[in-house]
Amino acid sequence: MNSSILIIDDSPTLRQEIIDILQRTSLFTFYFEAGDGIEGFKMVLNKRVDVILCDLEMPGMDGFKFLSMMGTREELQDVPVIMLTGREDQDAKVRGLEQGASDYVTKPFDPAELVARVKVQLKIKSLQDSLKKSNELLLKLSNTDPLTQLFNRRFLTEALDRELTRSTRTNTPLALIMLDIDHFKKVNDTYGHQRGDLVLKRVANVLHAGLREYDIAARFGGEEFAIILPGTTLDQASEAAERIRLGCADISFTDELASLSLTVSLGVAAFPHSSIRHIDDLIREADYALYRAKRSGRNRVSLLGDTPHRTP
Repeated sequence: MNSSILIIDDSPTLRQEIIDILQRTSLFTFYFEAGDGIEGFKMVLNKRVDVILCDLEMPGMDGFKFLSMMGTREELQDVPVIMLTGREDQDAKVRGLEQGASDYVTKPFDPAELVARVKVQLKIKSLQDSLKKSNELLLKLSNTDPLTQLFNRRFLTEALDRELTRSTRTNTPLALIMLDIDHFKKVNDTYGHQRGDLVLKRVANVLHAGLREYDIAARFGGEEFAIILPGTTLDQASEAAERIRLGCADISFTDELASLSLTVSLGVAAFPHSSIRHIDDLIREADYALYRAKRSGRNRVSLLGDTPHRTP
């Protein structure tokens, strides 16, 4: 992995001295320089930096102010900052550490000590990055249905709660589509569960391809799926549901499934509505609409409080 370091000091000579020392270690691929805290902060906002060496005493924005600015940005709080100071002032060092610095080096510094302290902070940063990636992967796994790679029901419920709260606060619409694969038990009974899993994946692909970036599609359970459409009215969600229905009808299979004619039924509900106050209400109304679509012959879209909206 290509590591990078940012050196912030008002002395070009000192910056070059530090670069010369570190280049002999092959610790970093990229070396960035800044003459004061303002320039350094702009650079760290636009460059991926693994370690920062920052002088405390500089014109303009000094090291203390730089540390303060770093602390205001969550994405920068894991970047280690090693203070460079020419003073043996213990209070200044303590203040710097309290403001978020990871370590300090007193000027004039011993090259071996500088390298050792930089190595430690680079190692810590590497471990933090690995831990963060692992946590992100675990979070994704905990929120994802392993078969379809859509979100799972738990994540959908949490997301729906957030979106309904936001819709209530901002007075914007919110729609929910419930989708069920028609006669899916017959697919499993006729072709086996492995082929049934393939059908589920292909329907999930239609949802992946047909939704906006901020829409949320999830496997609700078994052969049932749910789609959250923020900022979407009932009529707009009805159009989206019909596109999904047609997209699923266009799915073709090979081998044993070549003769399968796949259809889905969909129910649509939207907020605001007099019968919807909580997410359970929204899910219930979309489920009722889905049930009406099933009872009316399947392969169609039914809306909240309405008769089936589409017929094939």
